[in-house]
Amino acid sequence: MRQLTAILQNNVLGIATLAWFVAQILKVIFVLLQSKKFDFSRLVGSGGMPSSHSAFVTGLAFAVGERSGYHSPLFAVCAVLGLIVMYDAAGVRRAAGKQAAVLNKIIDEIQHENLDFEERLKELLGHTPIEVVAGAILGIMVAIINS
Repeated sequence: MRQLTAILQNNVLGIATLAWFVAQILKVIFVLLQSKKFDFSRLVGSGGMPSSHSAFVTGLAFAVGERSGYHSPLFAVCAVLGLIVMYDAAGVRRAAGKQAAVLNKIIDEIQHENLDFEERLKELLGHTPIEVVAGAILGIMVAIINS
């Protein structure tokens, strides 16, 4: 029980989570403004503007930097892992999303009564570089404001 209490009272983890949450709320707002429809799935979905992955990891890194110092090894670890996550979001996961779109299109073209595809592949997986940068800026702002 003490461990759970300690986790819930961890200010750095709280700041990172707040950055993630703000990014997810902004996704819902941006989709609402664009489509005039409330898409509740954007609260937990990946992809879109801004990148909540980027907000989460930069919020973490900068909260650690504010507490432990930007010269500390702990900040360096958080920064490096954050850069890997952001690279993956804009690179590997984005490519996987593009491949899913192509595969879904192929499935639509070859639909036949004898073929049964259970579900479409998720296409909105990764981020554009702008979405990643916007998420990173959001995470930095949340961390600095709340530190």
